[in-house]
Amino acid sequence: MPEAPALSRAAAPSISAATGNLDLIRPQPYTTWAPQVTAEERATLRRELEQGAVLYFPSLKFHFEPGEERFLDARYSDGKSKNINLRAGDTAVRGAQGTQQDLSDLYKLIRRYADSSESLIRTLFPEYIPHMTRAGTSLRPSEIAGRPVSWRKDDTRLHVDSFPSNPMLGKRLLRVFHNIDPASPRVWRVGEPFGDFAQKFVPKTHGMWPGQAALMKLLHITKRKRSEYDHRMLQLHDLAKADLDYQRDVPQQEFHFPPGSTWIVFSDQLLHAAMRGRAMMEQTIYLEPQAISDHTHSPEAVLARMLGRPMLLS
Repeated sequence: MPEAPALSRAAAPSISAATGNLDLIRPQPYTTWAPQVTAEERATLRRELEQGAVLYFPSLKFHFEPGEERFLDARYSDGKSKNINLRAGDTAVRGAQGTQQDLSDLYKLIRRYADSSESLIRTLFPEYIPHMTRAGTSLRPSEIAGRPVSWRKDDTRLHVDSFPSNPMLGKRLLRVFHNIDPASPRVWRVGEPFGDFAQKFVPKTHGMWPGQAALMKLLHITKRKRSEYDHRMLQLHDLAKADLDYQRDVPQQEFHFPPGSTWIVFSDQLLHAAMRGRAMMEQTIYLEPQAISDHTHSPEAVLARMLGRPMLLS
């Protein structure tokens, strides 16, 4: 793919006049990380999430322990990574700098958020429990706006998440976000449903040539053999970010997540862009595809229908 043009200030995405009826934010009343939820409420939450909505919890706050507020300062980031992160199973954070006490306290903070997020998912979606794996947890202490990055890494452009070196082989990306900044909102744009997005860009994608997946694994370009699903999803990520007309004109909705709010999305399905915000926490959970109750809207199902074959064969 040719190098994409930069998003100049004049070309920066804005809310199109054609976006009036797009409403993907679903407010929820729950205020604890293990709320009391009826079976009917769980069914509604699961249906809306799997159809591509944002489950938004305006009053679900993650609380600092005394002294942890200091980690809102970006000086605790090592400057090499965009976030301070904790991999599942690790006993120390990555991407951070500070004293041994600082690093220990950061670990406790991020681990507590990981535990809280998993508790929330287990409570709201008990059907997911046999199929879910906790992945990375991160604290992102730096302002998004104005960060100098390449167009592929520019998350202020609408995109669906896909990993170049870490093929998911159909596992879904379920994410729990929290605006931990005490003063400023986290500003997102969300775009049209995945099916509409795919209709525009899937015809521009291409499959892998014979032996490509094995060669990429052999050369350590990928951690495992890439499926056609991963191959197409990565192209969709890049095609959307590279198309400035699409970024400007696609039906989209801007939403300000206030301080202390939480939201849950399938980030491989929801077109999203983070526009402004200084401090956020995020938990990723890998979900096996069989956990999804309604496959009509899942990215793999959409691609399989359009291309006329299963996407998860390598």
